[in-house]
Amino acid sequence: MELIKEPPVICVTVLFFASIADVMGARSRTVCLREPVTIADVVAALVDEVSDLRPRVPHVSFAINGQFVTQDSPVADRDEVAFIPPVSGG
Repeated sequence: MELIKEPPVICVTVLFFASIADVMGARSRTVCLREPVTIADVVAALVDEVSDLRPRVPHVSFAINGQFVTQDSPVADRDEVAFIPPVSGG
């Protein structure tokens, strides 16, 4: 019998701010996906759940554990991912 090895699952906490929190209906959510995972994978999973997020994604900045990153950045188990919308004011 052959043992089938599947990629491990990682879980990240996603933080939402301002208008993104309004669209998501929450300030945070846990997302679990099979490795390897990038910010783009996290975004895709959330857009699948909340389609109103899709038009906002091009204007969002992303951070992993407080460091700004791009959508192709890898995400590790237990990372904290932030979705940061543009901010206006003065």
